[in-house]
Amino acid sequence: MSIFRKPGDDGATPATLTRRSFLIAAAGTGFVMAFADASVLLPESAEALVAAKSYDPNLWFRIDEQGLITVHVIRAEMGQHVGTALARILADELEADWSSVRIEHVDSDPKWGMMVTGGSWSVWQSFPLLSQAGAAGRIALIEEGARLLGVSPSACTARDSTVRAGGRSISYAQIVQRGNLSRQFTADELAALPTKPASERRLVGVDTQAIDIPGKTTGQALYGIDAHLEGMVYGRPKIPPTRNGSTVVSVDDAAAKSVKGYQGHVVLEDPSDTVPGWVMVFADSTAAAIKAADLVRVQWTNDDTASVSERDLIDHAAKLIADPAAGSTVVDDAGVDAAFAGAASTVEAQYTTSSVLHFQLEPVNATAQLKDGVWEIHTGNQWQSLILPTLAKALGVGEDKVVMRTYLLGGGFGRRLNGDYAVPAALAAQALGKPVKMTCTRADDARFDSFRSPSLQRLRMGFDAAGKVVAMQHDASAGWPTEVMVPAFMPKGKNDRPYDPFSISGADHWYTVGAHRVRALSNDLANRSFRPGWLRSVGPGWTNWALESFMDEAAHKQGVDPLAFRLGLLDGAGGNAGSAPNAVGGALRQAGVLRRVAEISGWGGTLPPDTGLGIATSFGQERNMPTWVTCVARVRVNRDTGVVTAEKLFLVTDAGTVVHPDGALAQTEGAALWGLSMALHEGTQFENGQVRDTNLNTYTPLRMGDVPELQIEFIASTEAAVGLGEPSTTVVAPAIANAIFNAVGVRLRHLPMRPADVLAALAKPAEA
Repeated sequence: MSIFRKPGDDGATPATLTRRSFLIAAAGTGFVMAFADASVLLPESAEALVAAKSYDPNLWFRIDEQGLITVHVIRAEMGQHVGTALARILADELEADWSSVRIEHVDSDPKWGMMVTGGSWSVWQSFPLLSQAGAAGRIALIEEGARLLGVSPSACTARDSTVRAGGRSISYAQIVQRGNLSRQFTADELAALPTKPASERRLVGVDTQAIDIPGKTTGQALYGIDAHLEGMVYGRPKIPPTRNGSTVVSVDDAAAKSVKGYQGHVVLEDPSDTVPGWVMVFADSTAAAIKAADLVRVQWTNDDTASVSERDLIDHAAKLIADPAAGSTVVDDAGVDAAFAGAASTVEAQYTTSSVLHFQLEPVNATAQLKDGVWEIHTGNQWQSLILPTLAKALGVGEDKVVMRTYLLGGGFGRRLNGDYAVPAALAAQALGKPVKMTCTRADDARFDSFRSPSLQRLRMGFDAAGKVVAMQHDASAGWPTEVMVPAFMPKGKNDRPYDPFSISGADHWYTVGAHRVRALSNDLANRSFRPGWLRSVGPGWTNWALESFMDEAAHKQGVDPLAFRLGLLDGAGGNAGSAPNAVGGALRQAGVLRRVAEISGWGGTLPPDTGLGIATSFGQERNMPTWVTCVARVRVNRDTGVVTAEKLFLVTDAGTVVHPDGALAQTEGAALWGLSMALHEGTQFENGQVRDTNLNTYTPLRMGDVPELQIEFIASTEAAVGLGEPSTTVVAPAIANAIFNAVGVRLRHLPMRPADVLAALAKPAEA
């Protein structure tokens, strides 16, 4: 069992349970972790204290003889309360008493399938599976309850963890205690089970407090940075000048020896090439490791990426886009070139975005140890299935010899999809032969970030003589995270070339635009220079910036109201009609959220001078799981300073069935504010092979004083539940850019839009 305590504790079992000093026991394949009033803190003899009898009809939950229902959650908790949403789905079908439901975030194990938390997938992917799992449990409990009551199952109903037949009843707890629950369900049997119609749901869509809130509030919840193993040492890395292509020449630790607690260093040898050129500095505390690492001097040799700049990356992207034969065609209708050749008029524009860091509150960290022949990695992680093979390669063992112990994440936002930070901790533990806890400083975290690549996009639209759109092309180039980290996830485009779907989704929109082409181009220089990463909203965070800014430009070119222009193109024709089960209604549902946001925002009304409304819409992440979302931003522009003040954001979302309303609202608020942050405040530059800004003195995300009023609505729906973690991020920046244009007549085409950019644009002639 792993013991978690404050650094410097003497190892004795604490007499009282405090924020960082309590016991978690392993039971079965995962931690028995619960929150709120049901927090279960178990000692070494956990199995003796766990209820003697329980029933687990499938992988996804168990119920013990006290009636406690534990839902197994394979998704990472990073502030989005995912466990509550998923437990709600299962408990609804199980007809469970919600007060008896607990969640358990499980450790990695092949039996769970792919463990990943990203792309706004969690509820969408889990809803059918967990519904069927709950239905299976309900069926088994009714059958056994009926036997115990001496009645037919058809005479029974279940509600609030109780089976009833006429005036008689038996609780789930009593059924587990007295019954012979042995029925199991295979995956095929689960898939065939009918589930409730929406009209009979009692928990899904009903407000409730998130299960994990009390544990986080009291400090009992454990994050990766809290992990503590017996006999461990503390490490901090010396990160080389380049992400790839650096080799250690020499290490001088003479000055570090003056630091009390300094224990030495090791040059990491990494067969997986995840952390080439890394040196790990060790000490008897995190503070000493940080101080000592500052004094260790390392010389490296580097490759040509040590001189690469953001300008180089954008220039390289421009060369790629200029070659009509380059890239993968994701959408390629017949007759695109002919349609442009015959167009009466065209409009074309180019858009760029800066590098964006994740800057999650908890810097990346990992603690590793070899225990009983198995490597245990203690850390918060969003995609265990991705990093496990890399860890196995780095350590030279089979994947069955590595397990990821699960913790809460102090922010993920896509950074912890790439679990690269676990590799140096594991290699250091292997080199030392003892447990190692590696913690990055804020600056280390920024330099080691898998940040969102800078991007360049070119869009073009053609119109006939009557002003009808007859052709559109969207070319987009950036570093591709999927190509670098998991190329097997890349499908092939229409020209049989692979592409990163997470770097182009959003460009394959639902507008009817005649002949349509979307071209995705991998910026190979970016891929070599750093490790591009997924960041909240993934591809649509920058593809929709260009698309929705361009839609306004095209509308103004034709002298048409931007809202009316969009509605005219969202006609649901052909491939934009939508399909079951996830995209029922297609483009017409996107038109619906546009109409509603126009109503609540007062679109078309009179505004004060230098104040404007701007509109933008999106389908969130992917066409096979669209979340229809739209934003109207009201901004005020100061012509003297260039400062743009976002006064209010209006957002309307159609996400189908909303499982956890409070969580949905929080997700939308957070996503919208991140979109605002990247629109006006947040971004860095890649300089000399590294990001320029490494702390919050120069990296300037949205501050509390800049938060505008938010008005958020959800369209009531019983359609399939889709994602809510990211879609609202995608619409805020273009809505603000469009509002700036409507306020003062200047068009900004680069993110972030800072005051200097506004002043420079105001100094130029006004655009039509």
